[in-house]
Amino acid sequence: MVLLGKLAIVTGAGSGIGRATCRILARDGAKVIAADRNLRAAEQTVKDIGNDRAFALELDVSSLESVSKGVTSSIEHFKQPPSIVVNAAGITRDGYLLKLTEKDYDDVYKVNLKGTFLMTQQFARAMIEHHVRNGSIINISSIVARISNPGQANYAATKAGVISLTEIAAKEFGKFGIRVNSILPGFIDTPMVDVIPEQIKEEIFRRCPMGRLGRPEEVADVIAFLACEKSSYVNGAAIEVTGGLK
Repeated sequence: MVLLGKLAIVTGAGSGIGRATCRILARDGAKVIAADRNLRAAEQTVKDIGNDRAFALELDVSSLESVSKGVTSSIEHFKQPPSIVVNAAGITRDGYLLKLTEKDYDDVYKVNLKGTFLMTQQFARAMIEHHVRNGSIINISSIVARISNPGQANYAATKAGVISLTEIAAKEFGKFGIRVNSILPGFIDTPMVDVIPEQIKEEIFRRCPMGRLGRPEEVADVIAFLACEKSSYVNGAAIEVTGGLK
């Protein structure tokens, strides 16, 4: 129970990596705020874990008002801000660059990059104001930030931005005892990947030395490592969880 006594908030908690992360953090002893724009999905995550270990929160990461309310709700409910923040909310709106609409670009930016910025800023501020030490913020980027898939200009750009944001936050927050790291998942068996055509998945399998999709729990276990004191000197890192895909 390496996270016993810790409070965590996980965005995108209603499915995929976010839901798996909630389960793993609760398994390791943390109390978990399962935050999602879809409250019903977050409540299902809480039901899976158990109401004594988790709390569902409706939260839109792209809205400063919603994120600020999330900070306030967390403190009101638990009498302290979370010391673990996992920014797993993310969306795709794929399309070739010449056909990509402004709305599809903006929607992906607002959730993936602006949302990560708002969550990092607001919850780090709360940690500092409440003198929380040994804080850990984990931002979910993507291997697509490095391999740059055609048709994902908006997604790849935002996920590359998450890496840079993480590195800067790590340098600024270290003096407050808050570590900030990012994880770059490869192709993981989640609803986001379910929509990929089968022929594309077969190409992914050929390029991946392990020859399969990753499981959400395999990413969540790395998140749990970054959340606990076993990673106490890991700061500003970008850790690939890809099965060797390059």
